[in-house]
Amino acid sequence: MKPLRLALLAATSLSISASPALAQDGSPAESREETPTSDDFHGPIYVTAAGVGRLDVLAGTSVLQGDDLQRNQAGTIGEVLARTPGVSATSFSPGASRPVLRGFQGDRVRVLTDGLGSIDASSTSADHAVTIDPLLTDRIEVLRGPAVLLYGSSAIGGAVNVLSKRIPPSVPDEPIHIDASAGADTAYDLREGAVSADVPLGKSIAFHIDGSWRKTGDVSVPGYVASDSLRARLLNMAAEEEEEGHLDEAAEFREGADTRGKIPNSATETYSVGAGFAVFSGGSDLGVSFGYYDTSYGIPGLPGVGHVHHDEEEGEEDHDHEGEHDHEREEGPVTIGMKQYRVDLRGNFDLGSGFFEKLSTRWGYSNYTHTEFEGDEIGTVFDVEGVEGRMELIQAERGGWRGSTGAQYFHQDFRADGEEAFVPPNRTDQYSLFTLQEIGFDPVELELGGRYEHTAIDAPTLGLSRDFDAVSGAAGLSYTVSGDVRVGVNGSRSERAPSAQELFADGPHIATQQFEIGDPALGKERAWGVEGYVRGTLGGARFSASVYRNWFDDFIYLAETGAEEDGLDVFEFRQQGADHFGVETEVSVPVYRGDGFTVVADAQGDYVRATLADGSPVPRIPPLSLLGALELQSARFDARAEVQWFDKQDRVAPLETPTDGFTHVNLSLAWKPLRGSRNVTVMLQANNLLDAEGRRHASFTKEYTPLAGRNLKLSVRTSF
Repeated sequence: MKPLRLALLAATSLSISASPALAQDGSPAESREETPTSDDFHGPIYVTAAGVGRLDVLAGTSVLQGDDLQRNQAGTIGEVLARTPGVSATSFSPGASRPVLRGFQGDRVRVLTDGLGSIDASSTSADHAVTIDPLLTDRIEVLRGPAVLLYGSSAIGGAVNVLSKRIPPSVPDEPIHIDASAGADTAYDLREGAVSADVPLGKSIAFHIDGSWRKTGDVSVPGYVASDSLRARLLNMAAEEEEEGHLDEAAEFREGADTRGKIPNSATETYSVGAGFAVFSGGSDLGVSFGYYDTSYGIPGLPGVGHVHHDEEEGEEDHDHEGEHDHEREEGPVTIGMKQYRVDLRGNFDLGSGFFEKLSTRWGYSNYTHTEFEGDEIGTVFDVEGVEGRMELIQAERGGWRGSTGAQYFHQDFRADGEEAFVPPNRTDQYSLFTLQEIGFDPVELELGGRYEHTAIDAPTLGLSRDFDAVSGAAGLSYTVSGDVRVGVNGSRSERAPSAQELFADGPHIATQQFEIGDPALGKERAWGVEGYVRGTLGGARFSASVYRNWFDDFIYLAETGAEEDGLDVFEFRQQGADHFGVETEVSVPVYRGDGFTVVADAQGDYVRATLADGSPVPRIPPLSLLGALELQSARFDARAEVQWFDKQDRVAPLETPTDGFTHVNLSLAWKPLRGSRNVTVMLQANNLLDAEGRRHASFTKEYTPLAGRNLKLSVRTSF
């Protein structure tokens, strides 16, 4: 049996230990093995799950930490991960961007903090930010494949696990340890800083405290804010308004079309504080933490955008101003204020040498409020109070067999108050049982996983309630060809209950410029999946390649209808079969080794093609993307140049607009003046060096929220 090192907490307990940094396939990374450039403070930190030995048989993983995390640091988890294979971002606004995994977003991607859900409203709508601060993150794991269903049926697309030290992983071996970072840039007018301290309180108690602050202005972009197609529509409507003598309306449309240089109303400000402690005794530990997260951010928009119809056929725009003015919105720009209070508990209890060696538990409680302001007036307030918990019994290894069996509980009360409370008050209760078993006989490894989940969703104001029983399973088989090279195949059958929003949404949502309509009759979403892969290291090169396919019955998706209600475009949740096919590749090769330095070449790519049963494309699927990079690594300096190319996306759903392709060129230089126990990394970056215009196809707001232009950034990270 190989060492128990996992990048997944799916069906097991969480503890942190020092061990080698990992490659995407879960094997030790080797691209830096001959140069002392590791920059993971406290020694490399790795998540050790106590239940199984090689869960990456069922789940491919990508890890972001150290210099890579500093290089990709951003205000949202989605943007932090946007250069990772198989990952895009919703890019709704600079303040709200969730990860998109293998073309899936929303309720099919779980964003976790130390193995538990974020317990917020981020999956309810694209404009709702995730309540996780990337500045206080030690490590981010992107988990793909069938095994992540053990996090819950809503992880069918994958999971992102964000790891921090808010509950201390161990007792520090020094009087106090400080981690700190700071940064500033030009495109976002960024100013940010974070600091944390870890202190031993005796030999068995550890205490942690942290805080962060981040502020940005309106984002600088190349050229016009509106896309070419949106500008054409705005200018056409301005001309029509002028012909009809409506000069104020014409001026508004022209102002929207001519806005350039900065995205209006895109500024953000975020701060968070937290503290925790843990008690350790032998092989057991118990810890608690408290955190507060506060963010405010603007929802970008352009003058006249709220009036634009997406029907492009001549004569379909409605210019009956007498009727249209009844629906005009005179409110100011939309901004969002969000707060979360959160308490977490972690426990690991040594059970001795019996069949079960450990009992592990993890619980989180969240009180969350999200307020949408229309100018200075409060529009709609979303309140979420929730609890999530897991308990697992970890089996001792016996003859190459080990595993984990557990239960999970989730409860959430959701309430929205205001004129645009498009989702009625509802309560979700979920109870789950899961198991994951591994049998390893080199060179073959077999993993089997299963999950039963009961979900009850009640909407008392509608007098409606739905109950669902979902059963999911996965099996994976891998074969070690030679050394660290493995090939394998995974199969899965998954089921997902629809969310409260998909069932009961019915109303206007000004922040997203949509009128959303759910369907209380939606059934469970079911899918068969298969994935083949090869992963490992060979001759110093690290590589991973996966080909996967999912066949959905009753796939749930949000579709634009072409109708208009209350001055907003109508979107409906619909259900039919769907077919998702995708490819992901990644390779890292040391191409030259000199005296004290190494040159490494990196390449990666991903592609998704998703089609509904009626033959039309699934909406908002990211296009083909490729990335190539050269990096010089040494003890004191790392220099990296990379080119990331995104193809155009013209395979679009009805009423969905195509997206042009774009290329970003990024440079970075990291200087490490101090090494050893006192680390300092100073990083200078030039992102989007050629100032290219870029828009993410997965974004609802891509027509008027382009990505940032040329951005010079200076950041410092230290640990002592």
